[in-house]
Amino acid sequence: MTAFRFTIDGVEIDAREGQTIMEAADEAGIYIPRLCDHEGLRHQGSCRVCTVKAGGRSVSACTQPAAAGQEVENETPHLGKLRRDLVEMLFHEGNHLCPICEASGNCELQAMAYRLDMTAPTKFPYLEPCRALDASHPDIALDRNRCISCGRCIRASQDVDGKGVFGYVGRGIHRHVGLSAEDLAGTDAKLADFAISPEVCPVGCIIRKRVGFATPIGEREFDKGLIGHEIEERRHE
Repeated sequence: MTAFRFTIDGVEIDAREGQTIMEAADEAGIYIPRLCDHEGLRHQGSCRVCTVKAGGRSVSACTQPAAAGQEVENETPHLGKLRRDLVEMLFHEGNHLCPICEASGNCELQAMAYRLDMTAPTKFPYLEPCRALDASHPDIALDRNRCISCGRCIRASQDVDGKGVFGYVGRGIHRHVGLSAEDLAGTDAKLADFAISPEVCPVGCIIRKRVGFATPIGEREFDKGLIGHEIEERRHE
């Protein structure tokens, strides 16, 4: 496989043919923020939080192939503002009550807001949508108030579980994650499905019943460091 080099914020890194900018950056210990992307799932590029400048163009790092001699900008004031605005809009278009959410401390959206210094609303109105809770399944519940339409559950269910429990419904601002049946109990979703595992949903939308708050505050994933710290630590190995 052909190897080459390119730069991110002036730092030269190694890459291989077929890698995306994000994949090469991860291996080099350079963190590029992301929400819809997850290791092991096909890239989607929908959240745009991973937007970088490559050759002067704005691209999603999770889908854009790395190229020899490419000059990529990742940490700039412009990109920082763009990412903060995107994350803030995700908070405002849903109903995210972090202090009482069982995913607090394990939530990638919450952790991304902290990383981007977005700790209070600044410019967008809260939409306060009315979204129903689906607790019909004996082992799983869906709290759609927290869903950010990242599509990770869809790709996990389709590509890993081979089921298609989840899928997008609607278009434009009305697009949301739907089910293959009238409610979750009518689907073939199982607790053992990869799509239901805690690592797939980045927020607290997919809930495993009877295990809420099992990990105490102070011992949760993002209580230990900023999101992405495990990638950045690779630069010092």
